[in-house]
Amino acid sequence: MKRERARLVIADDHRMVVQGLEQMLGARYDIVGVAYAGDELLELLERTTADVVLLDLSLPGRSGLDILPDIRAVQPDLEVLVLTMHTDRVLAEASIAAGARGFVPKDAGMEELMLALSEVVAGRRYVSPRVPKSSHRVGLDALHASLAKLTERQQTILRLLGQGLTSAEIGDKLGLSENTITFHRKRIRTILGLKTEWELTRQAILVHLATSGAAARKPR
Repeated sequence: MKRERARLVIADDHRMVVQGLEQMLGARYDIVGVAYAGDELLELLERTTADVVLLDLSLPGRSGLDILPDIRAVQPDLEVLVLTMHTDRVLAEASIAAGARGFVPKDAGMEELMLALSEVVAGRRYVSPRVPKSSHRVGLDALHASLAKLTERQQTILRLLGQGLTSAEIGDKLGLSENTITFHRKRIRTILGLKTEWELTRQAILVHLATSGAAARKPR
């Protein structure tokens, strides 16, 4: 049974944002901890019981998307509401698939954030109406031109990244060091003309979705 005041953890790498959220949400929630990085959040959850985490995706080190499965492993009953600057259907769907209960962009107002938190704490899914309805998914034919530029090893890394694996996990799977995977990620970004890690993550998710969809459509 949920407590009268739900216990909230805030995870965001901007201290001013954290302080603002603490002030605005403290009247309704018991804020039991804050974290400014992904690994810091996991360590906090190992020793602190909470009902809901307000999770930024753009955390240093391991991103919010990377650690979502680990959050579920540490506290299976913990609800997660993603609060992010990325208003993107692909990332919203990936966050929900990885274990988040809700997804709200940071340009939403406090009224919507309060609504989203109440829905998530109650165990209901909430995706902001600000998130586009269309994910602009692309098929393998459209992705082929980009994939053709990559080596077979780079294509494998991109697909594994799209499945939500971290650099360390990809390295273990392929028998390579984490530093080698990090190098390949930088090369993939350069080859595909992607400026940020988030653009790489989004492209990897699209590749994974398109590949999974194509496999599902193959006749048996």
